[in-house]
Amino acid sequence: MRLFSATLPVISAAALSGALVLAMAGTAQAATGRVVVYKSELQALETYDNPPDGACYALPGTAHVLLNQTDSEVTIHATPNCMLPGVAVQPNHGWHAPPSGLTGPFSFSVG
Repeated sequence: MRLFSATLPVISAAALSGALVLAMAGTAQAATGRVVVYKSELQALETYDNPPDGACYALPGTAHVLLNQTDSEVTIHATPNCMLPGVAVQPNHGWHAPPSGLTGPFSFSVG
């Protein structure tokens, strides 16, 4: 029993160190640049400056074109919550959105 109680602090310290390393590794990075969404001639552009990796953004129902002007890949999802796999939009490329009334609102994620 004494061996177990002596090793418990060592195991706890190792677990805490590992958790700190994982937490530091998982810190979100932000894409440099912006994602621009064009809706219509009568609406202002919607811009997302330096969006963080892993963030999910619901696109407005009138979204027509998405431009990825970041240094990261942007993924377009056919659901409003980025749950399903999607279409990758490489940096400095765009995506022409179908009318969301046909399939429901879209979303995009970064990274």
